[in-house]
Amino acid sequence: MAIKHIVMWNLRGESAREKASAIELLRSRFESLRGRIPGLLHLEVGVDSSGAAYACDVVLYSVFDSEESLASYATHPAHLQVRDELGNLRISRHQVDYVADAAPLHATASQGPNAHVRHHRSA
Repeated sequence: MAIKHIVMWNLRGESAREKASAIELLRSRFESLRGRIPGLLHLEVGVDSSGAAYACDVVLYSVFDSEESLASYATHPAHLQVRDELGNLRISRHQVDYVADAAPLHATASQGPNAHVRHHRSA
């Protein structure tokens, strides 16, 4: 049963350049964990493009093969090193962990002025 681990941060930066540098450092350090953590099936780092004042700057989206793998990740030396290196960059941190559905919903938008979203289960 896959476990999704999502973390969002707001990062320090007095200027747009400083914030961009902090974002790139966070991205590169977390991406360096790919292939190094047992049970880590997927890892991606996304940067907010909305520009909304209430939005977080960066999101980490990862998928683990089990709750045990996620628990091991939390104490894995490579993860702890990244966490310690980046600790001073963050202003705030938000996290959600959840068990993934076996058959996730996919949204499909219809065409036309009365467009709506239909959900269907993938096989």
